[in-house]
Amino acid sequence: MRPNVGRRLALFLPLCSAVLGVALLAGGRVAGSSEQQSGEVLVAGSICEAQELKHRKQVDPSLEIEIPPKYDTPWPTRAACRSYVAAEDPNTPGPVQPIPFSHKHHAGDFEIECLYCHTGTDRSSAAGVPSVEVCMGCHAQFPAGYDEFEGIRVLKQDWEEQRPTEWERVYWLPDYVRFRHNRHIAAGIECQACHGEVAEMEKISKIKDTKWWPWLLPTHTLEMGWCIKCHRQNGVSQDCYTCHY
Repeated sequence: MRPNVGRRLALFLPLCSAVLGVALLAGGRVAGSSEQQSGEVLVAGSICEAQELKHRKQVDPSLEIEIPPKYDTPWPTRAACRSYVAAEDPNTPGPVQPIPFSHKHHAGDFEIECLYCHTGTDRSSAAGVPSVEVCMGCHAQFPAGYDEFEGIRVLKQDWEEQRPTEWERVYWLPDYVRFRHNRHIAAGIECQACHGEVAEMEKISKIKDTKWWPWLLPTHTLEMGWCIKCHRQNGVSQDCYTCHY
């Protein structure tokens, strides 16, 4: 072995030993901290945290949890809590609404019909949005635990002050387009045909049609090409005056 190589090894080996010692020491600390964490009792600080801890306890029976009596209630459910968080998340597709309303929870989990909330859509050209009165028709009967959601508190405040909830609009049509909801509902067109699988959406947002129509042009929901495709498939008039009058 050449002398310079030997000197390098003489310097390198002690350094490796020192690094290894620090690594082992750190590993021991991490292991110790994980053991301490495993022995800790997780305490719920809200009803939703309590629901989540109960679920984790079912998955891992060794988990130590504590649910204060005021949070030990079945309502709101874990599904309601998770849907609320998803609807409130600004990263979830769709505009941020004054009340984080989850269509997945209401139309999906509870299977509430579209026309129950969007009253009169089968008799009017416009779908409109549910009134505060319609929302409170259900939520006035719900346990006080739902007040944990800020959106429910906003809803109740709107009700007390007799003011409409200012929802952010999702769908817009140009002034020169005439679309009548009642005519389409009477023809048996499902809401999902235009608005997508609403029962799977945490927040309502415009959907894209992922199919390619015969002219090999991509088209988006509620654009002219998409409407013409639907009219063609259903044998409906494609005359300009059908929608532009």
